Amino acid sequence: MRKKLDITEGIFPMPVLMVATYNEDGSVNVMNAAWGTMQERGHVALNLSESHKTVQNIKARGAFTVSIADADHLVEADYFGVESGNKVQDIFARSGLTAGKAEAVDAPVINEFPLCLECEFIEYQDNEYGCGVIGKVVNVTADEKVMVDGKPDMSLVNAIAFDPYTHGYYKVSERVGEAFKDGLKLKK
Repeated sequence: MRKKLDITEGIFPMPVLMVATYNEDGSVNVMNAAWGTMQERGHVALNLSESHKTVQNIKARGAFTVSIADADHLVEADYFGVESGNKVQDIFARSGLTAGKAEAVDAPVINEFPLCLECEFIEYQDNEYGCGVIGKVVNVTADEKVMVDGKPDMSLVNAIAFDPYTHGYYKVSERVGEAFKDGLKLKK
C-alpha cells in the first residue's frame, strides 16, 4: 500500500551544490543550493531567486563556480545554506575554508571541495516556470586526490545529497552498477 505525502521538492537525491562568486569588494561569497542540475551537456541550471546575494554577484561579474559538497565539509556546506550573504559580509571567511581564483572565469574555487565547474553566466530566467541562473560550463577541475586513471572517482569525492523529506544529508559514495551496460541484460 502507498501512503500520500505532502508536496515538497520531492526528488531524492538532490545535489548539495556550493555556488561561489566574488562580492563587489572581491571577497568570496558562497551559497548552498540543492535546486540545481545540468540543463544539458555543458550547461548548468540553478533555481535561485534574484533576492540571493549570489545571484546579484553572478549578474554583476558574469561568472560563478559550482562545487560538489563532500561529507568532510558538511558543517561548512550547511552553514552556507543557513547563513545569508545579504546579512553577513564575511560568510566565507567565517567558514574557515580557503579559495583560489578559477582558471577560466572571474569566480573563486573553494579549495576544500574536490570537484568544481567554472561557469560563464548566460541568462537569468524569471518567468513563471523559469529556472533562474543558466550558466555555460567552460572548465572543470578536480583535486588530484579524487582522480583514478585520469577520471574523478565519485566514491573518493564522497559527495553529499540532500533529502527534502526529512532535511537530512546522505553520503553518495558507493558505485553499485554500470550505466548503459547493466540494463542490456534485459534487452532482447
